[in-house]
Amino acid sequence: MSVALYNPDILRLAAEMPHGARLPAPMGSSEKRSAVCGSRVTVDVDLDADGRVAAVGMLVRACALGQAASSLLAGGAVGRTPSELAEARDDLARWLTQGGAAPDWPGLGVFEPARAYPARHASIRLAFEAAAEAAEQASAKAAAA
Repeated sequence: MSVALYNPDILRLAAEMPHGARLPAPMGSSEKRSAVCGSRVTVDVDLDADGRVAAVGMLVRACALGQAASSLLAGGAVGRTPSELAEARDDLARWLTQGGAAPDWPGLGVFEPARAYPARHASIRLAFEAAAEAAEQASAKAAAA
């Protein structure tokens, strides 16, 4: 285990999981799994009348990196639109592989040391991928109602 990779900030985030329970009847839900390490994250989303995330629920069975990323996602998802979640997902994936400035999501810079470990990227992306998909489902469900 690398000290630089599993730093105190990542471990603190992994221990602080906001919205750490599933929603009882979510408008959208998605589970993502990393084939590399077996980490699994389920994200539930409800949207408000304006199409913004009103509630988030999560079930996280992941390594410290996946838990920390889930914590950051959950802490910043409420109030976002499905398109903003999709943009954050894409920006995170791009930043992990290509570099540049950290995505415009509070706290993601903590994963800078993980950029050098491509095998860990999937676990970091799980919550953002699941949230974007769940929000898209919720948006489609709202549009059909």
